[in-house]
Amino acid sequence: MLHLLLTVIYLSFISLGLPDGLLGAAWPSMYGPFGVPVSYAGVVSTIIALGTVISSLQSDRLTRRLGAGRVTAISVAMTAAALFGFSATRSFWLLCLWAVPYGLGAGSVDAALNNYVALHYASRHMSWLHCMWGLGAAVGPYIMGWALTGGAGWQAGYRCVGYLQIALTLILFLSLPLWKTRSDGPAPADGSERTLTLGQIVRLPGAGFIMAAFFFYSAVEQTSALWASSYLVLHKGVPAETAARFAGLFFIGITVGRLLSGFLTIRLSDPQMIRLGEGIVAAGAAAFLLPLGRVGALAGLVLIGLGCAPIYPCIIHSTPDHFGAYRSQAVIGVQMASAYVGTCLMPPLFGLIAARLSVSLFPLYIFAALAAMTAAHELLLRAVQKGA
Repeated sequence: MLHLLLTVIYLSFISLGLPDGLLGAAWPSMYGPFGVPVSYAGVVSTIIALGTVISSLQSDRLTRRLGAGRVTAISVAMTAAALFGFSATRSFWLLCLWAVPYGLGAGSVDAALNNYVALHYASRHMSWLHCMWGLGAAVGPYIMGWALTGGAGWQAGYRCVGYLQIALTLILFLSLPLWKTRSDGPAPADGSERTLTLGQIVRLPGAGFIMAAFFFYSAVEQTSALWASSYLVLHKGVPAETAARFAGLFFIGITVGRLLSGFLTIRLSDPQMIRLGEGIVAAGAAAFLLPLGRVGALAGLVLIGLGCAPIYPCIIHSTPDHFGAYRSQAVIGVQMASAYVGTCLMPPLFGLIAARLSVSLFPLYIFAALAAMTAAHELLLRAVQKGA
């Protein structure tokens, strides 16, 4: 039964990634009929991101009331409804309205699933599950591409993924008896089993540091994803078509890296895996600065992807150890919110730097975000050791 539930959770992580790349893949075909500028994709993506932040912060309250299984099933159902809403709307403002449940569903399921796996499964499963997210994130744009090239339109792409989400929703509701309801050990005597407010979470020893670590991790990952191609074209002189193919190697690096990380976690602890990832990201950023031409750029993208691979899942998996099983859902919810805020703020900040100064500062920006993340994680370890 335990293995059957794990299979359902793996499917859930694939489902979590499926919608993530749809807007970017479909938007060139969407904005014209809606009669809006191409830049309005940022409006939709920002609404989705804000929804994920809000639902992540509420994940502790919802999970304690409904349980991780129900939260996951309801969240996937909300996402499915939003996808069908996207496919049916002919108005940009209705699209923005459907973006609200789109984001709310994504944030709740992300935080609930990550906490459940952190509490009940080994670190290797966390890495492999996030690898499955990468698989879903890669498959989503292919589904949209199939719909567009086949002449069915972007609406069909959203509907296709919506049908997949409905199928998973049914599986999740049928699997509810499999989800564990036990806690890990007796409830603590200090009342920490109760839902924590945001202020209480922030005051936990090390909470501010783990929030900063997630914020700057997102800065590294999302800035690399968004700006690597522009850096290659504008600074390295790589043709745009070649740069687009190179940029895909970053995501391949993350996905393959998480597959490999699952095996490495059998021998290495979560802090060791995080430090290993930080070192590989640093090597990738350094490769951009070396006079190696396209080879250096290619190596840099792959290394940054490989380095990012273990950091996110291993920080999440270590959260119950750092803060306790009864606090972990609340802390992971805030971590997710911090990551989404970093995603919203840090890549656009580099865009301003590139416009005002130079895109050649891309590797240095990655170094700076990496240094901040590394410092935050080391301070986290010291704070939780002192508070133990």
